[in-house]
Amino acid sequence: MRIILTLVLLVLLVHSGLSGNIGLPFFKYYSSQEYQGGIQNYAISQHGTGLIYVANNHGLMEYDGTTWRRHVLPNGAKVRHVQIDASGVIYVSGQGDLGRFTPGVDGQLTFESLKTSLPEELQNLEEVWKAYFNGENVFFCTSERILVFDKSRRFQNSIVSDTSFESFHFSHNMLMVNEVGVGIKKLQDGVLVPLNDMGFFGDYRVTGILQLNQNKHLVFTRDHGVFSMNGKLVESWKGPKDLTINTALLLRNGTIALGSQLDGLRIIDGSGNELMKLDKDNGLNNNSIVSLFEDLNGNLWVGHNNGITMVQLSLPFTKINQFSGLTGTGYHATYDQGKIYYGTNNGVFAQKTSDLGGPEVSLIRNSTGQVYQIKSIQNQLLVAHNDGAFVIKGEEAHRIAGPGGVWNFQHLHGRQDLILVGSYNGLHLYEIHEGTIQYLRQIEGFSESSRIIEQDDRGNIWVAHGYKGLYRLQLDELLETATVAYYGADAGLPTAMLNNVWRINNRLVFTTQAGIFKFDEQNNRFERDDFFKPYFEEGFLAHFLSEDQMGNIYYIGETEIGVLEKKVDGSYTKNFQVFNKLLPLLNDDLQNISKLQGNEVLFAAKEGFVRFSLNDSKYQSAIFSTLIRRVYLTGASDSLVYGGNAPLVDMRHQNQNQSNRLKIPFKQANIRFESSNPTPNNEMELRFQYWLEGLEPKFGDWIDKPEKAFTNLREGNYTFHVKSKNLFGEVSPTASYSFEVLPPWYRSRVAYAVYLLVISLLTFLIYRIIESRYQKKELLIKTASKRVIQEKESELKHTQAEIEKLKTEKLKQEIHLKDKELATATMHLITKNGFIDHLRNNLNGITKKSKNQEIKNEIQKVIKNIENNFAGDRDWEQFEIHFDQVHGDFMSRFKKEYGSLSPQEIKLSAYLRMNLSTKEIAYLMNITVRGVEIARYRLRKKLGLVRTDNLQEYILKF
Repeated sequence: MRIILTLVLLVLLVHSGLSGNIGLPFFKYYSSQEYQGGIQNYAISQHGTGLIYVANNHGLMEYDGTTWRRHVLPNGAKVRHVQIDASGVIYVSGQGDLGRFTPGVDGQLTFESLKTSLPEELQNLEEVWKAYFNGENVFFCTSERILVFDKSRRFQNSIVSDTSFESFHFSHNMLMVNEVGVGIKKLQDGVLVPLNDMGFFGDYRVTGILQLNQNKHLVFTRDHGVFSMNGKLVESWKGPKDLTINTALLLRNGTIALGSQLDGLRIIDGSGNELMKLDKDNGLNNNSIVSLFEDLNGNLWVGHNNGITMVQLSLPFTKINQFSGLTGTGYHATYDQGKIYYGTNNGVFAQKTSDLGGPEVSLIRNSTGQVYQIKSIQNQLLVAHNDGAFVIKGEEAHRIAGPGGVWNFQHLHGRQDLILVGSYNGLHLYEIHEGTIQYLRQIEGFSESSRIIEQDDRGNIWVAHGYKGLYRLQLDELLETATVAYYGADAGLPTAMLNNVWRINNRLVFTTQAGIFKFDEQNNRFERDDFFKPYFEEGFLAHFLSEDQMGNIYYIGETEIGVLEKKVDGSYTKNFQVFNKLLPLLNDDLQNISKLQGNEVLFAAKEGFVRFSLNDSKYQSAIFSTLIRRVYLTGASDSLVYGGNAPLVDMRHQNQNQSNRLKIPFKQANIRFESSNPTPNNEMELRFQYWLEGLEPKFGDWIDKPEKAFTNLREGNYTFHVKSKNLFGEVSPTASYSFEVLPPWYRSRVAYAVYLLVISLLTFLIYRIIESRYQKKELLIKTASKRVIQEKESELKHTQAEIEKLKTEKLKQEIHLKDKELATATMHLITKNGFIDHLRNNLNGITKKSKNQEIKNEIQKVIKNIENNFAGDRDWEQFEIHFDQVHGDFMSRFKKEYGSLSPQEIKLSAYLRMNLSTKEIAYLMNITVRGVEIARYRLRKKLGLVRTDNLQEYILKF
């Protein structure tokens, strides 16, 4: 029975939750400088692709999630209203013009004016305030008349006001107007009929008509409040009073957004209760609101008198920060007795749950400074503070005696009257006695900083130190001293750094740099915890774990934040994509997730806190296709060839007109693509993946650059593909753009035809040339063969002649050699004869001197024998013959040239020709050396030589 009551109370607690909405939604402001337009924004609409269009002072503004563009009317006038039909046609109305914007073949939006379709008498337009369509007709509204066109943009008729139209409204495919002095009418079967017969609003400025059901409408006036109209019954409604309402919008969740002139934005429920207020004091940049629009993602777009704000109402997050009256970085929060207490580095702040729609957050007196934890223990609201432990009484914090620098509080296991406190220098005990808290003592034996502590079922105290490791403490029976066991890398932990301990599912788990572990008591070691294996990778680094009242496990990791949502069957579903938005916002000093009530938690942030509720976590963003926003041919100056707008294939995708596929000259084949995804407030987290089919095999890696360029592409057909991934991890459908790079002139089809013709001609000519050459070559071979034969024959004859010549020369050489030998022999003979003659003369001299007749007779016999055998003259003549044979008829030529020479001079010349020395010549001529010199001198004179001429050289060269 007790368990059943506990469950009932828990269910009631969860379903009751916290009344109202905590904090303010996420939003983003776009100034007129950012979107490069005018200050006033009269209407906002959304294209099926997700593009946002705004009717602005300076034209039609277009937002693709990343960048803004402006499209102007031909006369440069203001655009007063914009509406987009299901086919993607953008209808606009403005000053003196009306019409539509449609994409051209180049992807640029072009304006088609419908004014020229009007009868001439109606073309002199002033202000065209509104443009609406109902599937069959398009309505353009002016103060005097409603101009009706059919869906083919042909003018049908005009509906004229009896007085003038004060305002126009479109709801549930029905056009309603408020006519001055007449009241509200609706367009029915082409005729304006009164919505009721009272004419109640004829003198009011109606700024909004919302149809709640078939008969009931809410009518919002600018200056007279809100009225409920049910048939003929009109009565004042509970909505906000004293509010100048410019516009009203019924949101998809059933709440109503009101845009005021001076008081910003209000969100009210269907009963008129205010749920949220946004103005300059709590987030908005401008209090004056002209237009409202809810996009496909549930974001509320607010058109100001100056600027645009996008409010992300559909996100399950809200901020509690300086705009809520809370200052400083968030560290811890708690819910207690109808209030939420926020701990920041500036102190403790409190907010009543009844004031959650407003900024009623106030600082608790005497709490200024760094707060680490706020915790309620036995109806005592304790604060762990840099200055020590505090207890909050009413609107003031009171210091509790004890150490300074307190991290946290816990009940001591098994002792409800004792509080275990972790401090900068160890553990301490406090005692709860008769509703008061008193300091007892510090636990001896341990003095390390104890920021994170948990107790297991055996009463052991686990302390996680940020960079030293884990400690397990066992207290003695007197609770005075602790026995400490240290656990580091030797005990199975990856390192001693970044180890923490948490209580999850009524047991202790330990987060480390290498994943989540548990402690094995039997082996006294840490091992990996398999419970978390299905949800996290093995090396997942978790900085913080927290389990709420329903068993949901929230976590903050190094690169991921999320919740393991517990199901009825005890299993868990991991939800993390939507939390990616929080990654850059959270406190990176001491991470914290504070549990409130009813599936609500607060994440400690750099600026205050971020609230998350699982009750609101069914957020599903519309997944838009990635858009190719611009295509440029790049070069010395970029040339825009595609403007990013194309007809809709369906409600989410644009389609390129293949008949107008871009053809790029070869020399300009450098192309750049710019892409975007229209999911708003997502530009910093977008990632893109590109693939140029025809060049690359597949998609590349995810990158954060929204553009991709390709250079020096070869001829061929290409298709560029791009897809994007937003911060929720959602991958968009792929966008594609096809184009063709034309070949260079020398690789074109005509060029190839010319090449084929030329090749054919060349082939024929080459064949003819080769054939002619072959014939010539054959003739040349025959001629060459004959020539070779003749040359061989001639060579043979020449060889034979050479042989004969060699034989002759050899014979001549042999004869010449014999001549030389003969000449030499003759020379020796002459020499011998000279000797004999000299000997004869000596013998004659002896006979003359001798007186011995007998000796004289013998000598005379010898002389006679000598004379009988001596032939001197004939020897010389023989010598001359052989000498001329050896020396080229020298004697003959010399005698012929110099006939006056004596025989002695001829001999001297011969001896000089033989290159004999003076002594040799003197011996041969039987004269002295002096005689030879005199003979040489005389010979020079007869030869006519000058002094510088050398006689012997002359004779040798003769």
